[in-house]
Amino acid sequence: MESAAGQEVRGVLPEGLADAIRTTAEDIAELLRGAPDTGAPVPGLTWTVGEVAAHLAQANALMAEVAAGRTHRHGDGTPQGIAEANERALAAYGERAAGPLAAVIVAQAAAYLDAATGHPADETLMTPMGPMNRVVLGSYLLTHMLGHGYDLARALKRPHMVDRARVALALPFMVEAMPRVTDAATTAGINARYAVRLWGGGQFGVTFTDGTAAVGHALPDRPDCTISIEPVTFLLMALGRCSPVGAMARGRVFAWGRKPWLGPRFPAYFKAP
Repeated sequence: MESAAGQEVRGVLPEGLADAIRTTAEDIAELLRGAPDTGAPVPGLTWTVGEVAAHLAQANALMAEVAAGRTHRHGDGTPQGIAEANERALAAYGERAAGPLAAVIVAQAAAYLDAATGHPADETLMTPMGPMNRVVLGSYLLTHMLGHGYDLARALKRPHMVDRARVALALPFMVEAMPRVTDAATTAGINARYAVRLWGGGQFGVTFTDGTAAVGHALPDRPDCTISIEPVTFLLMALGRCSPVGAMARGRVFAWGRKPWLGPRFPAYFKAP
């Protein structure tokens, strides 16, 4: 029988988000429990398996605290500032063993869901990526776990847990965060309208005006470029885990419109933390 807390969480968060957060944390824990060596390197990162797991444990705890209404300063909201804060926090946290870290990741994901219960979904909270409500914060938590869960799966040569359903639940955070991770040096002087459509559903629009990005779930009128992309590829590309060139070569992304050449440039306009 479903608990009252479970019923309340589903009343606050979009359908499927609570289950996706819980399941993703458990998937990551299962990966870690089967890890032969947490000192192994993670492809594409300077961190080891144990360091990625420790970072996830810390991040889940921080987001649970934020969801409970307790403000935590973590960097200055920029990708560089967050990265520097991550390194400092990781250096101060000594646990690297798989079992204890797996337990913390699961427990703190559950703590976020507990904190979301009974609190207003639309209350504005201050997060490492700026102000957002509890729904977007839950999407942020899920997105963060998916990115590093993918890292751990690659390092341990196991299947990853990123799928189309979870990407759809990550999209609210991605739309909220994109203006905050726009690379001003790359977008300087850019004026362009993009329509981005995910295969199977999900869409958003990005309009650059003199390099400043405005992002929303509605598509712009008369876009200069329309991008159609497979959802898992979209998330991995957005998080810097997938090469745009490779994705296009594999037929996972297409661009067309009045200015189709703008398509391949789009990923370079953003810098993931």
